[in-house]
Amino acid sequence: MKIDGSCHCGSITYEAEADPEGVGICHCTDCQKFSGGAFRIGVPVPEEKFILLSGKPKTYIKIAESGGKRAQVFCPDCGTHIFATSVGSGPKIFRIRTPTSNQLDQLTPKSQGWFRSAQSWVTKLRSIPSREKQ
Repeated sequence: MKIDGSCHCGSITYEAEADPEGVGICHCTDCQKFSGGAFRIGVPVPEEKFILLSGKPKTYIKIAESGGKRAQVFCPDCGTHIFATSVGSGPKIFRIRTPTSNQLDQLTPKSQGWFRSAQSWVTKLRSIPSREKQ
């Protein structure tokens, strides 16, 4: 499906062709720190199916537990993470952060990774009282 999106301030905009069946939640501690939340949600998109429409993102290289390097690509103005990808030569898969997409409601997670690092309260969210508005 065709998706489009942006960072929070609108400086970075993109279009991509994504398979909604690939949407997944990552509970790794890196994703928790990067997102400032309990997990991140992403969808894999081949590099050739991603078009940067505006802006010039910044890249931070993170060395994972495995020793592999991951490029974390984000807006230098507002800090919104746009995607992550591998470093080095070879074909790239961009893991687009689905909350940056205007089609977020159609990108339902189908899998969860690094669940051993999931916060224990994540599975109990429905039991926490909620309000429709602040």
